[in-house]
Amino acid sequence: MENPESINVLSETIFSLSSASGRAGVAVFRLSGPTSAESVKKLTHRSVPKPRYAALRNLMSPDGDPIDEALTLWFPGPASFTGEDCVEFHTHGSPAVINGLSEALMSLGLRQAEPGEFTRRAVQNGKMDLTEAEGLADLIDAQSAGQRVQALRQMGGGLRDIYEGWREQLLDALAQIEGEIDFPDEGDIPDSLSHGAYAPLGELASEMKTALEDMGRGAAIRSGLDIAIIGAPNAGKSTLINALTRREIAITSPEAGTTRDVVEAQMVIAGLPVTLSDTAGLRVSDNAIEAEGVRRAQKRAAEAEITIYVVRPGTTEFDPAIADSLTENDLIFINKTVGYDDISQANFFGALRGNLLEQGGEAVLHNRLEEIVREKYSVGQDSGLTRARHGDCVRRAQDAIFRAQTHLGFAPELAGEDLRVALRSLSELAGETDIEAVFDRIFSRFCVGK
Repeated sequence: MENPESINVLSETIFSLSSASGRAGVAVFRLSGPTSAESVKKLTHRSVPKPRYAALRNLMSPDGDPIDEALTLWFPGPASFTGEDCVEFHTHGSPAVINGLSEALMSLGLRQAEPGEFTRRAVQNGKMDLTEAEGLADLIDAQSAGQRVQALRQMGGGLRDIYEGWREQLLDALAQIEGEIDFPDEGDIPDSLSHGAYAPLGELASEMKTALEDMGRGAAIRSGLDIAIIGAPNAGKSTLINALTRREIAITSPEAGTTRDVVEAQMVIAGLPVTLSDTAGLRVSDNAIEAEGVRRAQKRAAEAEITIYVVRPGTTEFDPAIADSLTENDLIFINKTVGYDDISQANFFGALRGNLLEQGGEAVLHNRLEEIVREKYSVGQDSGLTRARHGDCVRRAQDAIFRAQTHLGFAPELAGEDLRVALRSLSELAGETDIEAVFDRIFSRFCVGK
């Protein structure tokens, strides 16, 4: 049930410039709310156009001064983005036109929209759920093809389809439990009906576990991958980041310890945005600044999805402790610079080799990175969990299911309440419960006009 404050806000008509501000060929204004149609009539001195057809109209200020000629589109609710009466004006994009139309709309009593307010109204009016709205936000922020595809799937209801399937399974299990509670002595109600819910609940908890395990992939696609480059001083880490990005990102020098802080560079690998981090050389140092650089390098490596350990041939630079900490996604790159013998490392399983002083010496590493990104972080068929909020809701639902399985044997009433808790967690995932604080946090990150 909506609170009175929410109803109050929805009774207002809002407007915003939905295109980028500044000088442009076209500017798009969006209006939503109960006085949208009346605003069109007052600005154009004509009736609203035919729904969803563009009409060229002269816009006039309340004082009768011309503002611009604009393509005007009328979207009567509920068949609109927000579910309310909506209007779009496509004007010329000069600052004078934008300011003039904004002032005219405010003089008619319309309010400038807050960031994300149009999408928030769409959620509150049932035009989309919260996960679809988050997909829309991700689409607006998408920088790569992989992010675009994942965002479109979530915006199209991919995650909604997953949790709706979970909700149906929970309701089926709850019906079995309630059947035993409500009709314990009825002859047509099988004995221990609630016990039949145990196995399906186990399968559901397993599905949720798989989704949670796969969340790292979806989150990495959404936010981009972090790749840390580590190694001993003068191993060639800075040369490597310059070679991978084909830019002079980091200073290179024969002097050991040139890099003291983390140096970042952005690039795209296999369709996903990647942040490469060149880090300080790993060694024990009495120098406080260098020691801090080493600490930051170790921290960045621990947080990264992929770590590249750069070594020169020869056991003196090879740190087995670091190699043992690497995961299956991580790589060891042997920098075969001129004057070094590669024989001592030739039998190290999985190590890649290249001479960074030669053009294309990084190619074998770049190709392997592309393979890893495609194999581990490609966009799946389903739109899975992509945000910490999603994971939190599903974990709470999963925990409630585990409690329900425990209670089935001796207290079906408690098991039924556990499943209601799980259902409420999925409702929170969809944005159906009273979570105004979550709404405020999510929609404040939208651009104004969306």
